[in-house]
Amino acid sequence: MNVKIKWLRNQLVSLKLEGMIVSNPINVKYLTGLSEEGMLIIAPKENIFVTDSRYIESVNQKLTIDDEIVVYDIRNLSKYDYEAIFMLSENIGFEEKYVTYEKYKKYLQAYQVNLIETEGIVENQRVVKEKEELELVKKACEITDNAFSYIIRNIKRGMTEKEIAFEIEKFMISNGADGVAFESVVASGKNSSMPHAVPTDRKIIPGDIIQFDIGCRYKGYCSDMSRVIFVEEMDEEYRKIYDFVLEQQKIIATSLKDGVNIKNVIKDRETEYKLKNYEILHAFGHGVGLEIHEAPFLKSQIDCNLKENSIIAIEPGVYVPKSFGIRIEDTFHVTKNGCVSLTNSTKDYTIIKLV
Repeated sequence: MNVKIKWLRNQLVSLKLEGMIVSNPINVKYLTGLSEEGMLIIAPKENIFVTDSRYIESVNQKLTIDDEIVVYDIRNLSKYDYEAIFMLSENIGFEEKYVTYEKYKKYLQAYQVNLIETEGIVENQRVVKEKEELELVKKACEITDNAFSYIIRNIKRGMTEKEIAFEIEKFMISNGADGVAFESVVASGKNSSMPHAVPTDRKIIPGDIIQFDIGCRYKGYCSDMSRVIFVEEMDEEYRKIYDFVLEQQKIIATSLKDGVNIKNVIKDRETEYKLKNYEILHAFGHGVGLEIHEAPFLKSQIDCNLKENSIIAIEPGVYVPKSFGIRIEDTFHVTKNGCVSLTNSTKDYTIIKLV
């Protein structure tokens, strides 16, 4: 049987649940490897993937006998078929963070069971990566490093933020990526003060600061990296903030390892920000995997311990409204003894010349 589904079945038994409806497509992919539209039903007697005719052939090509998953075409399921899936069952789990109220009511009507919240049972399991998952993230990080190295050598006079972002994404896809993990951030000048700035038609000019936040997706798994470069020259105010942000990232990365409490580490960084009168606009980091933002999140409100073989992005940033912003981010592998950076682009001051 599929190992991950077997694990989930054991968890459901411990929760006194007789089955589960998995509707979050990321969790479906994690459990089955399928990215086609549909939902996974863990029923008492079988595992069922419900999809529609557009995906039947593709799904059947991917599944093997060992997966032990039966594929149903949603158009062929009657009211009685739905009720039969959980016949004589009472309590069935569902994903409360993903299911709308409208869908919840449809589930109640279709399956005739008590629906019980499962509180992120699959998401919590996804935190710890298996060896194969780690290798896929490493590959995504390698492509991202190479894309950054490529773009800083190829920014030309007159290029816009949009054109630079396009070149980054084209390089990633041309070098093995499925696509980008998120919309690339290329923010120059005052635009860099917005953490999630969208690339514009603004042209790069001498004296600019350029904030990059880039990542790709490789066989479903993501990478995440932020860097800042300077055009022709580096203002002293930029240098001061850059040094502070880099120091914060180093402190966090040095502090985190298997078993370390996230709350304690991040609380100290928040105190440091307050002493400098810097506003905190986002978390100091987050998990990375099948999603670009997933558990664990590096916030002082998160009172949990890190686990070995988690993947986290550490991303402190300082933003001066309507002036500039600096964020430095890397994707890290959490081990028993510390954090190992999987993105390795230089964090030395990078000053480029326009040609």
